[in-house]
Amino acid sequence: MSSLTRRHGSIHLRLVNKKLKLEEKMEGEIQRFIEVWITAISCLCYCYYISSSLPKGFFRLLSLLPILYLFLILPFNLSSFHLGGPTTFFLVWLATFKLLLFSFNLGPLSFSSPNIFHFISIASLPIMLKNNSYPPHQSTPNIEKPKKGHVFPTLPATFLLCLKVVILAMIICAYDYREAMHPHLILALYCCHMYLGIELVLAICAAPARAIFGFEIEPQFNEPYLCTSLQDFWGRRWNLMVTNILRPTVYNPIRSITTNFVGPTFGLSIALLATFLVSGLMHELIYYYLARVPPTWEVTWFFMLQGVCTAAEVAAKKALVRPGWRLPQAVSRLLTVVFLVVTGRWLFFPQLLRNGIDRKAIGEYAIMVDFVIF
Repeated sequence: MSSLTRRHGSIHLRLVNKKLKLEEKMEGEIQRFIEVWITAISCLCYCYYISSSLPKGFFRLLSLLPILYLFLILPFNLSSFHLGGPTTFFLVWLATFKLLLFSFNLGPLSFSSPNIFHFISIASLPIMLKNNSYPPHQSTPNIEKPKKGHVFPTLPATFLLCLKVVILAMIICAYDYREAMHPHLILALYCCHMYLGIELVLAICAAPARAIFGFEIEPQFNEPYLCTSLQDFWGRRWNLMVTNILRPTVYNPIRSITTNFVGPTFGLSIALLATFLVSGLMHELIYYYLARVPPTWEVTWFFMLQGVCTAAEVAAKKALVRPGWRLPQAVSRLLTVVFLVVTGRWLFFPQLLRNGIDRKAIGEYAIMVDFVIF
């Protein structure tokens, strides 16, 4: 009896020590997270006061190169999925691309901000201001609006947000029973988790700018599960923050250049493929920050496949489909979602699953709950 008691006591002691180590690790991660963002904000202050005073072009770009380098290395200080992932996305992708546009007086940062806080918010957060949020005497950025038939949802935003939070919580709880689930069901949960997690994180990060400064912000997602085509999904529904930053940095200039040589049809296709290629490479870079292992380029091939199919879809619509004729929405939605899920299972998720990023992300939820409660 005493031996059994000692064994239980030893197990309990090991669990307590493990919990204490995890809590210490979380505290250290939060401290590094704060330090990273203090550094990033300091860099953006430099951009606002120093770089903006230089003429657009080479000299402004030259002044921004040290900041772009710092943004590339800062996320290496973070190891957690939920702090390192968003930081990498915001600094390495969004902020870097916004600053590249800013060096040529283009993009959202080229519009004079009333103060430095507006500049920092627009540069570092996943937000794109609506046209009427810019000063009336300035030109507005070239943001493509959703076309007729692709309107934003009419359900109350608060209700929809609460529903998504509940669904995400149910998915996280369901992971406790993964061992008894079919792999296809786990894949479906991962797809829903990725969408809901990204949308809620982006919405939470954009909320302070909306509440403090009263910014009117472009929607970051437009219910991608309602997509009727690949063009609809990637161009008008999925992660519109990325769409709005890739359009002026990659798509528009390449389409403008190539159209002069190969015509508008081929120019559009080349611009689409180049945009998907850049998106794939940026996702590959984010995967590297999360897994810290050399890339296998599967995710790049995933986006290239999406680009080829989207370009073919656009060309087919123009050449083959009679005016006014469309597939029934139920059929087109099913085909699009099935294609995205199948190709995602084939090329998008393997790097994450192979390197245990899914298990790492799921395990962090329990750590964060214990850290917040206790």
